[in-house]
Amino acid sequence: MKNKHKYYGKNMNQDNKKQQAQDLHKPHPQEAPEEEPKVEEVVPEEVEAEEVKPEEVAADACEALEKKVSELQAALDKEKKEYLFLMAEFDNFRKRTLKEKSEIIKNAGENVLKGLLPIMDDFERGIKAAENSPEADSVKEGVNLIYNKLKKYLNQNGVKEIDPTDDTFDTEKHEAISAVPVPDEDKKGKILDTVEKGYTINDKVLRHAKVVVGQ
Repeated sequence: MKNKHKYYGKNMNQDNKKQQAQDLHKPHPQEAPEEEPKVEEVVPEEVEAEEVKPEEVAADACEALEKKVSELQAALDKEKKEYLFLMAEFDNFRKRTLKEKSEIIKNAGENVLKGLLPIMDDFERGIKAAENSPEADSVKEGVNLIYNKLKKYLNQNGVKEIDPTDDTFDTEKHEAISAVPVPDEDKKGKILDTVEKGYTINDKVLRHAKVVVGQ
């Protein structure tokens, strides 16, 4: 019996030690650990955004570049047209200026030479009058000499006689001072007689020929 109490007492001691050990690990009611403050997690609102695909971004970029290239090409074409137009205008101006300058040089003495034409007319009349006078052979010869020299001088300066044998009336070369009725249909509108010769200077009419036209 003594041993039984001894064993029981031993077991009690062991149980007390275990209980004490457990009590040591238990928090003291007055020393309870402070609870950490709860922080509410702020969840950001979901932003509804349309998902952009890389293919769409690349397509938009290509379209913008193509539009820019088209605009630049159009501007370049416009500038090129204007440049070509200006070049053509300048070339025409240069040619026109050279032509006008050439005409001025050629026709510089136009008025002076035109003033000699009445003298030519007088020479021709004098020659015709001398032809009917046999005593005036020497006079006729002298007049012919002067006339030929003057005619040669005029030719050298570009003054030429409008062909008197051409019977086709041309308002650019002829001036009709009279119209004569003709029975022949072929003579209508044709030159019947040249009252005063016409002359050109470097293919430009210096004086219109005064003619009689059939009607």
